Amino acid sequence: MMMMMEVDARGFSCPQPALMTSRAIETLKSDDEVVILLDSETAVENCTRIAEKSGCYISACKEGGITRLRLKKP
Repeated sequence: MMMMMEVDARGFSCPQPALMTSRAIETLKSDDEVVILLDSETAVENCTRIAEKSGCYISACKEGGITRLRLKKP
């Protein structure tokens, strides 16, 4: 059964969003997804880098200053 999780990292300064993203990725199993809500371009870059190193599939959608980073474990 696929699990979907959302992590709201808006309003946090680095390194907190990166740590929250790392912890979320650690809990994912194959085909699970997590959406990370971010409001800082630096956090988006850092979290994307962490997801890439973890081998996650990544898609991002930016709307109204908020980026929804969707990560999926292969």
